[in-house]
Amino acid sequence: MTRLLVILFAGATLVVATTAHEHHGEAPTCAGGSEHVLAEFRPGEVTVDGHNEDWESVEASEFALLPALDPDDDKAYSGGKIAVKAVHDGVNVFFLLQVDGAYAYTKGESNKCPSVALMFQVGEKATFYNMGGCKDMPGSCTSKSCRGHEVDIMHFSIGNAIPGRLYGGNHIDNAAGNGNDRFGHLVDVYAWNPHCRYLDGVGPKENNSNAQNDWHGAWWHSSLTFHSGFVDDDNPYGQQDEKGTYYFEFSRPLRTMDQFQQDAQFTIGRPSNMSVALWYPDDGKAWSNSDHYSASCNWLVLDIQPSSEATYYRPAPNRSWDAATGFALLLSVVAICMSIFVGYRFSRNRSTAQFTPLEQIQFAEERH
Repeated sequence: MTRLLVILFAGATLVVATTAHEHHGEAPTCAGGSEHVLAEFRPGEVTVDGHNEDWESVEASEFALLPALDPDDDKAYSGGKIAVKAVHDGVNVFFLLQVDGAYAYTKGESNKCPSVALMFQVGEKATFYNMGGCKDMPGSCTSKSCRGHEVDIMHFSIGNAIPGRLYGGNHIDNAAGNGNDRFGHLVDVYAWNPHCRYLDGVGPKENNSNAQNDWHGAWWHSSLTFHSGFVDDDNPYGQQDEKGTYYFEFSRPLRTMDQFQQDAQFTIGRPSNMSVALWYPDDGKAWSNSDHYSASCNWLVLDIQPSSEATYYRPAPNRSWDAATGFALLLSVVAICMSIFVGYRFSRNRSTAQFTPLEQIQFAEERH
């Protein structure tokens, strides 16, 4: 019963938190075409620890951060552009978000700390604006009425997260069958619109399922110099308002075991639509849910590239089978030729061969 109450409370919290997102109007005008985020094949290069040193050789895509509800250049995020990097190792995809900002951290108050989110298109009709774009309101949206409008969201609010520590999927919340993270609030969420947003595994009755949080992530700020490992008692971990850069690092499997359209499924060589959002306590003021900046006003295209070696190496199909077949055929021809040769020699010598009956051999032996 306690577990059920926790799940219901978490789901209700997500729904209530979206009340500030009531913007079912027309999408704002978006200048320019779709921008790309490139994820190269780089196995064994990235450790998810919030640090950026292992990402230095990875090319970044940079985007201006504009208010999501009013993407006016004059209202852009004062810290400048956000850099987005991505790689994959054939099994998992990794992301690094890098954005300048003065250090801001208040333990237990997430809206006084920076927060980031990644959103991915799942349903074919899911739109960037209005978080999937289903027109149903709370209480009426279901997996049937909003079919095709699903989006997958990873949201990281760092108010209870220690810098450099790993958060996201954990045994306790995954055992409860949902996408929650009770320790660091790096949650796995799906939505049909801002009003209908739920933890994976939680939602309208017909959409409840056993699910899990497939994300892991960590954060860091360049002003922090203590690298041997922070603990909770060290908060706020750094000097407030210290200038520097925030790093948010994440990983997730390319494919998950989701069967309810709650997770995006990535395929190597096939583009996926995504978006990036940032919440920041400007001038120390707590942000509200609608006070977020977006890296675009339409979908970004995530390109998960195959291995570069695969581009240049194309082995002939069934090459090993052809070689084995040819060798076997050669042995067969040799065997046939040997059989013909032996038969021919035997037929030539048959007329001159001496034949001695067995009785004569025995008689000769008795005489001796």
